[in-house]
Amino acid sequence: MVDFRRWIIAATALTLFAGLASAQVPGGGVGSLVCSASVAVPPQLRSEGLTELIGDIVLTCTGGAALPNGSAIPTANITVSLGTNVTSRILSTASLNGGPTLNISEGLLLIDEPGSGLALPPNQQGIIIGGQGIGPAAQQNPCLNASNTFPLQGASPGGCTQVVTNVTVPGTGGGVLPVMQSSGGGAPANMYLGVVSANQITFNGVPILPPVTSGSSRVYRITNIRANVNGLGGGLLNGITQLQANVAISGSTSLPVNNPVVVAGFIQPGLTTSVTSAGHTFLQCASETLTGTSLLRFTENFGTAFKTRVAPIGVNSTGQTGTPTALQNIPGTIYNAESGFVIPAFAFGNFGGIVVSSAQVGLADYGTRLKATFSNIPAGVRLFVTVTNVSSLTGATVVQPAATSVSSFAVLVNGETTPDGNNSVPALAPTTSVNANATAVAEVTVGASGTATAVWEVINTNPAAAETFSFGVFTTYVANQNQNSPAVGTINVNQSYAPTPPAFTAAAGSAASSTLTIPRFADTSTARTLLTIQLCQTLLLYPFVTHQNGFDTGISIANTTTDPIGTAPQQGICRLTWYDGTGKFPPTGINGTDLTKEAAVASGTVAVNLASNLAPGFQGYMFAQCNFQLAHGFAFISDLGARNLAMGYLALVVNNGSLVRPNAPAAESLGN
Repeated sequence: MVDFRRWIIAATALTLFAGLASAQVPGGGVGSLVCSASVAVPPQLRSEGLTELIGDIVLTCTGGAALPNGSAIPTANITVSLGTNVTSRILSTASLNGGPTLNISEGLLLIDEPGSGLALPPNQQGIIIGGQGIGPAAQQNPCLNASNTFPLQGASPGGCTQVVTNVTVPGTGGGVLPVMQSSGGGAPANMYLGVVSANQITFNGVPILPPVTSGSSRVYRITNIRANVNGLGGGLLNGITQLQANVAISGSTSLPVNNPVVVAGFIQPGLTTSVTSAGHTFLQCASETLTGTSLLRFTENFGTAFKTRVAPIGVNSTGQTGTPTALQNIPGTIYNAESGFVIPAFAFGNFGGIVVSSAQVGLADYGTRLKATFSNIPAGVRLFVTVTNVSSLTGATVVQPAATSVSSFAVLVNGETTPDGNNSVPALAPTTSVNANATAVAEVTVGASGTATAVWEVINTNPAAAETFSFGVFTTYVANQNQNSPAVGTINVNQSYAPTPPAFTAAAGSAASSTLTIPRFADTSTARTLLTIQLCQTLLLYPFVTHQNGFDTGISIANTTTDPIGTAPQQGICRLTWYDGTGKFPPTGINGTDLTKEAAVASGTVAVNLASNLAPGFQGYMFAQCNFQLAHGFAFISDLGARNLAMGYLALVVNNGSLVRPNAPAAESLGN
């Protein structure tokens, strides 16, 4: 089987190699320093997303005048502005010289693709500065000052000052290569964190070292920018709504940028949901035990709408979940994961007095999560869901696919915002099983308001295909119709990404945060019917009943729920209500008397009695309300011994929507 994820990563790396093979190659000719902005691969962004990773913005700079050897490299501030809030994770807050508090984020600016492994020309491969290689061969070093804290001013004075080292490149006839080096001779600081303010992220004090020579370039890659794109779809055709990023540069160095407005992504809905067997009807009078109700289906609208926490195959040695050890830290690689560029696992320093672990930078808290919110659940009704995605209500529980598989796989987790652990997810254990123990299910907790939530996390996915994840729902309840349990009504379900409000407020979720988890989403779902609990009842109308002038009325009620076509037997009582033109008859004493003296009318039996026994002296009409379906009645009126007059009629069945035999194609023909 072709591993599409490994292929995509490899193809991306090859593209990157081709585009940067000429970086820092000395040659002849000097021109003005100028940069060109681009986003090589604008990704598809989920319109439900509040923390969507936009495409990497790359500034490729050429030309410029040579700087004196050993001189401090001038700096510039690079700001990216979006038409919506930047929502990259806030790592820490700090202020500069008593100024306003600034939000230091996971947004990263990398200089010359450090750690990418791109091949340098042979005459540069042996150049070592500060104990490290140069450009793509350099280690990834954060900009830290002498106290090992992140300087808000970057490499500007008072920060991690960078100096010029002009290296004579062997075999070039005296060609000089300007190389960046930290003051004091250390390895260059080539990683800078951005400061977030509303819709902008700014990288302060970025050293601008002109590559000078023809054929040489300097590359600034901006990554880990997340954006709230919810509400930006605009109702247009899928995939044509652009998220634009504007690049502005200020500071002590003039740095012209060609095409400073770039397309950073295309926005469209990422999720379509459905319910199979929606509106499945259950009877209030018939108990159910782990009976399948429906499949909840979550379908991605494009191949990368469902993502694992980190790229699962060939990138991370720890497998599909948790904090990776072989991290997502190759510049320019497309990982198709909820996490972005995750920096290497070294002590990354103390930012603004708060130690930031490397695992926080670029690392999402979990993979894509899918949520079902159940509402209007009557007391006594229990709901169970499958602990993994299944093919059908009778489908067996699947096991986690092997590391080389691209099979769809998700597991039930214990909440919307519970983070994954190291190499683990907070999976819920099954509480029972169905289908002869082949399908593991877990009960969801129903709150006092009659609501419940189930959340599944995507653990394995195929970014080269649009997938559907299906989860089974089962119900259990004990019927007690005489106590109106469970109450009749409709149980609804909403399907969405997770987490969504009210796990956080809408305002907080749409802005950058240091406490909220990533990713997070807006709830764009609509309620659908999951199942309906229907009343077991037949209402019979006897339009004329008399016990006057020597006449009496014989009354019969048949419980016909026993039949030759497999209808489930029911039983219950029939309560009689009498009306004589002045209201219920008589005013006291007999109202509510039932035909069987409170005894159940068993399925397949007929109960009979006389008006003279039930309502002496009555003449009018009577309703029989039976707590079972498919009741039918007959009345026979005569004088004593039927000597002068006798007649009979069928009671009218008042259609209350519960007349259909489960295995019959139409309603009772006698419901007239």
